[in-house]
Amino acid sequence: MNNMYGYGMNQQMGANGPMQFVLVEPFVYEALRSLIGKRVVIDTSRGPVSGNIADAKPDHVVIKEYDSTFLVRTSEIIWIMPENNN
Repeated sequence: MNNMYGYGMNQQMGANGPMQFVLVEPFVYEALRSLIGKRVVIDTSRGPVSGNIADAKPDHVVIKEYDSTFLVRTSEIIWIMPENNN
């Protein structure tokens, strides 16, 4: 099975166990960082999530909507749409 993220492909062992790596999409990360504090709709493989971007990290984004907080992995993002605040 071809796994593009490398999980379970090579059973290389580091000094303290298996090696782990994360795929970072720099353009998605920079787009998310530029939208911190703004309202967005993010479509994921599981469906859309909307709210204000509270924080962005290379591997995930934090979305807040009312009393709910969503952590969305950047590898699951299909598209990002900023909402107009008219």
